[in-house]
Amino acid sequence: QVQLVESGGGLVQAGGSLRLSCAVSGSIFSINAMAWYRQAPGKQREVVAGITSGGRTNYADSVKGRFTISRDNAKNTVYLQMNSLKPEDTAVYYCNQPSDPKPWGKGTLVTVSS
Repeated sequence: QVQLVESGGGLVQAGGSLRLSCAVSGSIFSINAMAWYRQAPGKQREVVAGITSGGRTNYADSVKGRFTISRDNAKNTVYLQMNSLKPEDTAVYYCNQPSDPKPWGKGTLVTVSS
């Protein structure tokens, strides 16, 4: 059973930074692409950033240049470095495997104050 555990969220002022982590257990992490998603209040979940097993990355236009996704295969962990945060980045952030989604974790709440 694959488990996804997100952490690192919190309250930050606009312009600040946070680093999110997602620990993955129960799967062969190194061969799977991973992605970060977010869901703001009253909105649908959306993909924020993705990273392939080989390290290629892609980003939603709304976060390009501000967020960086990375992975540590030795630790079965994927990260999201978020800089220059904006109030519109406020959401619950989740990770998952985009090609074969697993049960969602609880996510981690990011709140950006103006």
